[in-house]
Amino acid sequence: MKKRELSFREIWNMSFGFLGIQFGFALQNANTSRIFETLGAMIDDIPILWIAAPVTGLIVQPIVGYFSDRTWTRLGRRRPYFLFGAILASVSLVLMPNSPTLWIAAMMLWIMDASINISMEPFRAFVGDNLPNHQRTQGFAMQSFFIGVGAVVGSILPYVFTNWFGISNVAGPGEIPDSVKWSYYVGAVAFITAVGWTVFTSREYTPTELTAFEESEPEITTTPPPPDVEGKLRKAGLMTGSVGVILTFILWGSNLEKELYILSLGLTILGALFLAALWIRRNKKEVGFTTIMVDLIGMPTAMKQLAWVQFFSWFALFSMWIYTTQAVTGHIYGASDPTSGRYNEGADWVTLLFGVYNGVAALVAFLLPVIARKISRRGTHFLALCIGGCGLISVFFITNPSLLLLSMIGVGIAWASILSMPYAMLSGSLPASKMGYYMGVFNFFIVLPQIVAATVLGYLVSRFFDHQPVYALIVGGGAMILAGLLCLRVNDLTDPVLSSRLSIRDSL
Repeated sequence: MKKRELSFREIWNMSFGFLGIQFGFALQNANTSRIFETLGAMIDDIPILWIAAPVTGLIVQPIVGYFSDRTWTRLGRRRPYFLFGAILASVSLVLMPNSPTLWIAAMMLWIMDASINISMEPFRAFVGDNLPNHQRTQGFAMQSFFIGVGAVVGSILPYVFTNWFGISNVAGPGEIPDSVKWSYYVGAVAFITAVGWTVFTSREYTPTELTAFEESEPEITTTPPPPDVEGKLRKAGLMTGSVGVILTFILWGSNLEKELYILSLGLTILGALFLAALWIRRNKKEVGFTTIMVDLIGMPTAMKQLAWVQFFSWFALFSMWIYTTQAVTGHIYGASDPTSGRYNEGADWVTLLFGVYNGVAALVAFLLPVIARKISRRGTHFLALCIGGCGLISVFFITNPSLLLLSMIGVGIAWASILSMPYAMLSGSLPASKMGYYMGVFNFFIVLPQIVAATVLGYLVSRFFDHQPVYALIVGGGAMILAGLLCLRVNDLTDPVLSSRLSIRDSL
C-alpha cells in the first residue's frame, strides 16, 4: 500500500487552517511589544515579558504531539486539536488588547500562545501523515504560502484601520489604540474560520492505514534507540542538571540580571526530568513520560543536525520580533514616547514592514521547491538564510524608512524557507508512528533559542549596547547567517538531488 498523491485542491484545503493560525501569530508578533510598552513596560523588561510564549510552546507542543499520535475520534487524529486550539485562541485574541494592566497582558499572552500551539503543532504532522514523501516539500510550501498571506493581513491591519478607515492609532497613557483592538477582533474571526475550513474539508488516514503504509514501504533510516537507555538518561540528566546548577551559582555570585536565571533553572529542571525518567524505568514502569524522555535522547541524526540550524534561525527571528518596533522608532524615527504621534507612526510602519516580509514569504514559498530540485533542500535553505541575515543587519545602516522594505524582502525569503525546508528535510527521517511527537520535540529548537534570546538580549542591550535595540538586530542577522552555514552539514538522505549525487559518486 502507498499513500495516494493528493491534488492541488486537497493540499490547499489541508493547509488553509494555517491562514488563521498565522493571522493570530502575526498580530502577536507585531503588536505585543507595543501593548507591553503602552501598559508601562520598560524596553529592558520587554524580553522577559515575552518569555511566556516560548515556554508555553516548549511544554505544550511535545505533549500535544505525543497524544495526537495516539488519538482517533470522529474528527480524526490531528483535527480535534486544530479545532480546540482555534476556539481558545480566538477568545484570547479578543481579550488580549483589552488587558487593563501589564501583568494581565503578560498572562493573556501566555494563554493565547498556548492556544495557538495546540492548533499549530499537529499541522506539521498532518502533512507527514497525509502526503507521500515526494509531495511533502510542496505540502510544507503550501503551509508557508498561507502563513505568509495570513501574516501579511494580520501585520498590516493596524496600519490599514488607521490610514484607510480613519480609526485612531493613538490613545491615552495605559490605553491600547482602537486600531490595534479592531485588528485583534478581526484576527479572532479569521482564526476560527480558517481552521474550521481545514477541519471540515480534509480527511485523515486511520491508524490501521498508517500502519499498513509503514509495513509496505521501506523503513526510513532513523537513529535507533540508544543501546544503553538507562546510561544515556543518567548521563543526560547529570550533565544537563550540573550545567544548570553551576550556571545558577555563577549568576547568583555575579549579581547579574534575574532574567538569566530562567535559562539556568530551565537546564536544572531538564536534568531532573531525565533523572526522574531513569528512576521510573528502573522501577519497571513504562509511562508516556518515560517514552517522551527516551525518544528525546534517541532523535534521528538529521533531526540533531537540524536542531542547530533551527536554534540560530529562531534566535534571529525572535530578536527581530522583540526589537524591531523599538529599533525603528528609536533609531530611524527618533521617538521613544509610546503616546507620541511620531512613535506610533513608526510603530505602524513596522506592522507594514512585517506584512511585507510575510508577503514576500508567500510569493517565494512556491519558488523554493523549484530551487530545491536544482540545488537541494539544504542548499536552498543555506542561500535563503544568508539573504535574510544580511537583511536584518542592513537595518542599522538605513536612515530612510522606505529603504527598510529592502531589508524585509531579504527577511521574507529566509522566513519562507524557515517555514518549509527544515520540515521537508525532517519528515523524511521520522517514523509515522512518532511523527507528531518528534514534530513537537522539534519545536524545542524553536523555543529554546527564544528563551535564550529573551533572557540574553535584554542583558546585551542594556550592558553592552547602551540601551540601543538596533544592535540586537545585528546580533540576530549574524545568527541567521551562522544557521545557513550549519545547514550545509545536514544529512538529508531523502532529498532526491543529494541522493542522485551520492549515486553518481558511488558509481565512480
